[in-house]
Amino acid sequence: MADSNTNPLAPKTDEEHDPHFEPVIKLTEEVTTKTNEEDETVIFKLRAKLFRFDSEGNEWKERGTGEARLLQHKDTQKIRLVMRREKTLKVCANHLISHDMRLQPNIGSDRSWVWKVVADYSEDPPTSETLAIRFANSEYAGQFKKAFEDAQVNNAKLASASVAAAEEKSEETAESKDELEGEANAPAPGETNPPAAGAGEKTGEE
Repeated sequence: MADSNTNPLAPKTDEEHDPHFEPVIKLTEEVTTKTNEEDETVIFKLRAKLFRFDSEGNEWKERGTGEARLLQHKDTQKIRLVMRREKTLKVCANHLISHDMRLQPNIGSDRSWVWKVVADYSEDPPTSETLAIRFANSEYAGQFKKAFEDAQVNNAKLASASVAAAEEKSEETAESKDELEGEANAPAPGETNPPAAGAGEKTGEE
């Protein structure tokens, strides 16, 4: 009979059967997810339900439920509206609040508003939308309206200041151009413009 120590097929004794397994350590890396909201401050937020009007089907369709937030950029000071769905955090509204938007009361409801957006960036590419938002009560709806209209005033002032700065810069550029042209046409130091021929100058010929 073959010795179990030399026969690889022979069963091992309890003393010999001592398997050793290295512990499996699963390392997880911390992944930073950018939301593009890192440089903005939340100045208003309220839970609401958002709808969009489907012109093809001529009906309102739900876009999602979540916090409607107004975010102000720390550098530009511009304010935009951003809304994400509660569970998936998918963006369902994302647009700058412009001065020409008009919040209209939804027919038959004192807690809902309707407005039009030229470019909403929740989709790619941006789309023109008619949106409606509904809050839990009329008080919340009133708070949203005030914050929305305050944001319109803020953004309108920023736009006016930007236009004024652009016009001032344009005028300064034009003045600088005129000065440079004047310097280019001026005589060099120590030189004078020669008098025009025939301006009473004697040539030595009589």
